[in-house]
Amino acid sequence: MDGRTMTEPLHPVWISGAARLAGVIGYPVTHSRSPRLHGFWLARHRIDGAYLPLAIRPGDLAETLPALPRMGFRGVNLTLPHKELVLPLCDEVEPVARAIGAVNTLVFGEDHRIIGTNTDAWGFGAALAAGAPARDAAAPALVLGAGGAARAVVYALAEAGAGRILIANRTAERAAALIRDLAPHCPATVLEAVDWAARSDLLAGCGTLVNTTSLGLHGQPPLEIDLARADDRLVVSDIVYDPLETPVLKAARARGLVAVDGLGMLLHQAVPGFERWFGVRPVVDAALRRHVAADLIGAEAPC
Repeated sequence: MDGRTMTEPLHPVWISGAARLAGVIGYPVTHSRSPRLHGFWLARHRIDGAYLPLAIRPGDLAETLPALPRMGFRGVNLTLPHKELVLPLCDEVEPVARAIGAVNTLVFGEDHRIIGTNTDAWGFGAALAAGAPARDAAAPALVLGAGGAARAVVYALAEAGAGRILIANRTAERAAALIRDLAPHCPATVLEAVDWAARSDLLAGCGTLVNTTSLGLHGQPPLEIDLARADDRLVVSDIVYDPLETPVLKAARARGLVAVDGLGMLLHQAVPGFERWFGVRPVVDAALRRHVAADLIGAEAPC
């Protein structure tokens, strides 16, 4: 890059008959920002390749997926509703995806084998490390939510060294299921289900708060939590990225706390897949962030 301030890639991509192909499978898939994200890197590195949105119905996944490597695809990302449905269709599932119970990235081998992995945990950990480098990773963490994203977040926090992770979910049974499934993979971390109604009181003594629910997402109710009892060193993370500045992040900044928005997780989780498909390890930087966030609500919010 030549240092100019711009959000668009500097170089167009010219695709040849030897182009490397990748994409994202979802249904619907129109909301995905992955084509914009990977397209930026393809242009930056002048790679002969393309990253395509693929709208595939759940009922068609088993029939369609094996055809992709035969068509020249090196791999794909998976978004809703395919992350769990694809597990039995993989020839190999890497340990991180097996532990989390979901696949968000497929790599197609030269023999057309389908290898499933999960980069969400790595992406969250990398984004949190970048946004809060002084965070006490060993301190207790409070995770709100118990869905697929929460599983990746809990796994990442445990891998980073959290001694205790509290999981608060509006449906207690889902929190219990998360702990049952993940505890064997996080032997050095105590996982504990806690009452959703007590979430504000539980902040005392926590080093990290992560919202993995849809509360605060554009069009959804805000997350209601009182940060008054939080330690001054609490790091507040919200994996929602539309808007970039969710109500809980705004409240955290007003309280003087370190706040980490959800766009970083989206950007960082894309790095391992891009490297495996296209042979170049890309960098997450300010230019990429501006490009992907250009039309998000609150795009000028702090990183």
